[in-house]
Amino acid sequence: MSALASTTLAGQRTRRVALAGLGAEDARSTGSTTLADRRPRGLVSTVLAAVGGWLLEPAVPASDPGVAAPAWPRPVIAVFGLARGCGVTVVARALAAELASREGDGAAAVHCEARAGGIPLATHAANRLAKALADVPGADTRAVGRLCLVGGAERDALADSTRHLAPLLLDAGAASLGGVPAALADRVVLVAKPSVEPALATVAAECLSRLGHQPLVVLNRADGAERREWAVRGALALPESRMGAQLALGGREPRGELGRAIAELADLCEERR
Repeated sequence: MSALASTTLAGQRTRRVALAGLGAEDARSTGSTTLADRRPRGLVSTVLAAVGGWLLEPAVPASDPGVAAPAWPRPVIAVFGLARGCGVTVVARALAAELASREGDGAAAVHCEARAGGIPLATHAANRLAKALADVPGADTRAVGRLCLVGGAERDALADSTRHLAPLLLDAGAASLGGVPAALADRVVLVAKPSVEPALATVAAECLSRLGHQPLVVLNRADGAERREWAVRGALALPESRMGAQLALGGREPRGELGRAIAELADLCEERR
């Protein structure tokens, strides 16, 4: 090949390389996508992107759904003690927690004259119920476990407010029998302890029957001999359980034998609805 021809071919190759370089520069400046850019991302990067989107919280927080009102009225249950120290508060809260566990929203209310006590560890449902019942005049609400403990409110106003929200337990104490709690209640529970004479429970049940109630009698902290004596009178025995009592006071369902007995009491209450 002559020197002239060699020089000509070399010049052509140089121009082609230069033009190719200019084309790549133009593609980068105009945002064009090259073959490498069009290549799909790797599996690891895809998975990381999906997980990151799932972990990130939305910028706008979800609105509070509030308390959903059931389509039917919820029960109001009055719990009376036949003697001081018989465990009215434990029975009322244990029964309320059991009924709450059967509700769609998972909460129940307990009215008590004393300052609402208990460990302030509550479910979201109990907090929503406490917020809703705080509008009742004079109400001092506190969410504990599954329960909304209410003090200070008038019982009739509270009963009207909770009828379509959640079950309501009226912790009536042992100072008196009947009165406003019995008048408002759909069902009545009488709580006795082993030192109470069984005849007293019979007389109390007869008095409440004049108000249209058929009370459920409960023997709290019962042992074997007392169970048999009270069972003849139709009483439901609740066994001694310190751990179960602490769970009930904290707004939770008792476990073990006490939990089964409370569940049976809740079944009896629901049968009479």
